[in-house]
This record gives sequence, structure tokens and C-alpha cells, in this order.
Amino acid sequence: MIGKLKGLVDSFGDDWVLIDCGGVCYQVFCSSRTLQSLPRVGEAAVVFIETIVREDLIRLYGFSGEAEKSWFTLLTSVQGVGSRVALAILSVMSPAELSSAVALQDKAMIGRANGVGPKLALRVVTELKGKVPAIGAVDAGTLGLQAALGDGVAAGNVADAVSALTNLGYSSAQASAAVARVVAREGDDTATEKLIRLGLRELSA
Repeated sequence: MIGKLKGLVDSFGDDWVLIDCGGVCYQVFCSSRTLQSLPRVGEAAVVFIETIVREDLIRLYGFSGEAEKSWFTLLTSVQGVGSRVALAILSVMSPAELSSAVALQDKAMIGRANGVGPKLALRVVTELKGKVPAIGAVDAGTLGLQAALGDGVAAGNVADAVSALTNLGYSSAQASAAVARVVAREGDDTATEKLIRLGLRELSA
């Protein structure tokens, strides 16, 4: 089983890259985020690999890190989410943003990906709730706040502050992370207005 490829970038396609490993070129299918993170043709690259074996094909999927690979495995465990759809989701969302969307049950964020309709987005956030990978995509304090928000148990002032920051254009991952840091310093009884003000300071730092 191939776990990781180290080699030189040979060429790129719309959704794949050829990695030259000692004269053998492997075609690796990737999210657009991973493709954009790779170096130029002729330069050294490392990609984490998930191998999909079926009766009619053997295909390698590549990822920039363990977190993205873990999310690919989780996403493809959801009924209706194949490899192509999983890569589409990972193309529009980072592992941290995906962790946040699942924790907050934010199906609209998942629905931004090509090929993901409202019903499938709802299935993704429902089936994956509580299954967020533990590979450092989001710090524990942030995940705790996101889980509280998603379960509807976060204090009203905290939930209102996160909502206000997302309405200002920040992602739910950014907003909840900023508010989590403020709450850790100031306490969860801090007034909403102060949470918003200090949250904005965190986001602009």
C-alpha cells in the first residue's frame, strides 16, 4: 500500500499531477487546493496517498497533509459521496473550515462544492458530526466552542458574537476560533459587544 510519494513534479492536469519517483511517474488525483500548493514542474514534492482499488481501476488520490487525507476518508464514508465529490468539497474548504462546518452543522458551507446539493450537504454534516479527525486542524478550545454552538448549548452571548462575525464576512472557522481565544482570556460571561470587539481584534492581528 502506498502511503506517501516523494518525487519530482512531472506535469499537471485539471485534477491530477504526475509525480516522477525514480523514473516511474504516478498519476495522482488531487483537490484544487492540493494542486495549487504543489511546487512547479521539475521541483521536489511530497503527497500523502490514499489508494482506491475497484474491479475496473486502481487510482491514487493525493493530499497536502494528513488532515486532508483523513477528511477524504471520512467524506467517502458518507452515502452518496464518492471520491470526485470528496475532492470537490476539499477543493473549496480547508480541513479547519470543514471541521467547523461539521461541528456547527453548517450545510450551506458544504453545499458550496460542485456536485453537492442541499440533501447531500445535510447528510454530510449529520453523519460526520462527532467524527472530526483529531489531526491538529483546529485547536481543542475552538472545537469545544464549535461543538457547543452546534449542539445549541453555547451561551447566547458567545453564539451571538460568532454569528455577528460571520455576518461581517469571516468564515465560521475564523469567527469561532477568534471568539474561543477571547473567551479563554475574558470568560464566557463577557458581554456580546465586547466579544465582538475583541474578536475583531483577534482576526486583524
